[in-house]
Amino acid sequence: MAAGEDNVYLSKFLRLFYSFLIPGLIVSGLLCICLIIVLWRIKIQLWEKKKSEKVSADRKRRNNKVIAFFHPYCNAGGGGERVLWCALRALQKKYHDATYVVYTGDEDVTGEQILDNALRRFNIKLVHPVKFVFLKKRYLVEASFYPHFTLLGQSLGSILLGWEALNNCVPDVYIDSMGYTFTLPLFKYLGDCKVGCYVHYPIISTDMLSVVRNQNAGFNNATFITKNLFLSKMKLIYYYLFALIYGMVGSCSDVVMVNSSWTLNHILSLWKVQSSCNTVYPPCDVQTFLDIPLHEKTTTSEDVLVSVGQFRPEKNHALQLRSFAKLLEKATKHPLPLKLILIGGCRNKDDERRVNQLKRLCEDLGIQENVEFQINIPFEELKNYLSKAVVGLHTMWNEHFGIGIVECMAAGTIILAHNSGGPKLDIVIPYEGNKTGFLAEREEDYAETMAHILSMSPEERFQIRKNARQSVSRFSDHEFEVAFLLSVEKLFK
Repeated sequence: MAAGEDNVYLSKFLRLFYSFLIPGLIVSGLLCICLIIVLWRIKIQLWEKKKSEKVSADRKRRNNKVIAFFHPYCNAGGGGERVLWCALRALQKKYHDATYVVYTGDEDVTGEQILDNALRRFNIKLVHPVKFVFLKKRYLVEASFYPHFTLLGQSLGSILLGWEALNNCVPDVYIDSMGYTFTLPLFKYLGDCKVGCYVHYPIISTDMLSVVRNQNAGFNNATFITKNLFLSKMKLIYYYLFALIYGMVGSCSDVVMVNSSWTLNHILSLWKVQSSCNTVYPPCDVQTFLDIPLHEKTTTSEDVLVSVGQFRPEKNHALQLRSFAKLLEKATKHPLPLKLILIGGCRNKDDERRVNQLKRLCEDLGIQENVEFQINIPFEELKNYLSKAVVGLHTMWNEHFGIGIVECMAAGTIILAHNSGGPKLDIVIPYEGNKTGFLAEREEDYAETMAHILSMSPEERFQIRKNARQSVSRFSDHEFEVAFLLSVEKLFK
């Protein structure tokens, strides 16, 4: 009797299931067909828009390509922006008949001011004009706009921002130069563009997955999550799903460029793009720093330590301040006063708020008299500070590359960077078997190593400076231009 009742219930369940399944499949199929039709019509409209733009642009010059860079923060003063301007300059030298477009969200400045800032900060002047498309919805990619599920929110927001960009200008070649990978399918399949990307830092990495898996606290893994096993498991699932989607959209790129060995390993693991991926080291203005005399620093009133990097959370400036505080405790008998100068760019109010927090930390540590902040300074001032500095500090864990590190080494400043990522694999490595700098991880390590560098003889420091300067020639502007143009050649065939 029980078996018969079970069969009746099973039969009713199956009838109910199929009664919903069939209509559900039909509705889903119809929705898919409607979506395909809508996307196809959008594609046709964008193609016609692109064609009309090309006709008007080509009245005087035939076969004029439109090359667009997606860089919503192009007026910021970081290493990513230096890559943008050097890439544009390299392309303009080779493809001088093309029209160049930069999608940016910097609405508070003009195009002329952006270019002036590039010259002032990076000593880069473009050889041809650039058209700026100012985007109104940049807030959609702000981390502060998404207090939870930030990665997903910013990625979906970048699609909407990319849609605004595509509606304003449909290019022939599209290059994402800031890491907004989710815009690639949009431009490739709807805009019918050849697409490329320069990856500074993967949105998600296997290292991030391990941090969540091991329940380690970090700037992107809150303490309340690390202390809760269920929340940690849910976040791990979320990260794995996101990594899967990230790999799918990244694989849409026709050309992939990465800035270091560390980034290369993660992108190959996530995107599976072995055949179209190249390592293109970012351009560092090595030559400009070589006119700084390579001798013992002549500052007599104080020993200067510098930090060069944008005021972003992952740069971990707090570690620098705490390590410096420990150094001051250790170096009570040091003959000269010590000063730490933090040099960096502020992109927005979040960065400005972060600087204020760091200033308060200085006060809490009692080192405010020994610390100085220099924000968005001109290139010549940066060069002047590096010419005086004895030690260059860098504390970001798994820094993808580190242009500021290379600049310090080229200027003859002894670098002390984090023992991970690009600094460990590509930059602070022996040159012809000789030491080029130092690596550390914890506060105590940094403090001890700074004390060691300051206690070295002038001859010992000179030899490390010499090795470091000779080793960084492979990161010059010229080397970048050659590698970049070779990589993007496929986009212009």
